[in-house]
Amino acid sequence: MQEPKAKRISESQTEQVQIVMSCDINGYGRLFGGRLAEWIDIVAAVVARRHSGHEVITVSIDNLHFMAPAYTNETIVLIGRVTHTGRTSIEVRVDTYVEDMRGKRSIINRAYVVMVALDKNERPVPVPSLILENDEQRAEWAAGEKRRDIIKCRRIEGL
Repeated sequence: MQEPKAKRISESQTEQVQIVMSCDINGYGRLFGGRLAEWIDIVAAVVARRHSGHEVITVSIDNLHFMAPAYTNETIVLIGRVTHTGRTSIEVRVDTYVEDMRGKRSIINRAYVVMVALDKNERPVPVPSLILENDEQRAEWAAGEKRRDIIKCRRIEGL
C-alpha cells in the first residue's frame, strides 16, 4: 500500500460551537465534565477523519485538564487540530474556550486525544504525515513525541 500524502495542519482543523444548556449542567451548576469530554471526543474524531480520510476510533484521551468552569447559557468554542501522527495514529489537541458576548475567549480546557484510522475491515491503516510550517507546530510535534513515549510506557507497565 502506498503511503498517504503529507497534509498541513490547517487542512483538518475543526471548530465547534455549543451553548451550555440546562441538560449539560452538573449538581454544582457547572458544565458537566462528561458532556465536555463527549464534545472533545467528537471534535477530535472530525479532525482525525478529515486528516486521514478514514473512520477513526479513540485510543486515549490524555491531559484532560479543567482550568475553569462554564455555566448555563455560556458559549463554548472547541478548536481541534492535529499535533502529531504515527503510522496509523493521529494525536489531536482540542482547546475549549468560553466566549463572551464581545467575542473574547478564555480557555477552560485542553485535551490531547489519540485516534487510530481504520480501513473498511476495521484494521489500522496508515495516515498522512504532517507538514510542519512553523516553530509552534514543530514544538507541538516534539511534545507529541514525548506524550507518545509516555503512553507506550504505560502500555508496557499495564496501566
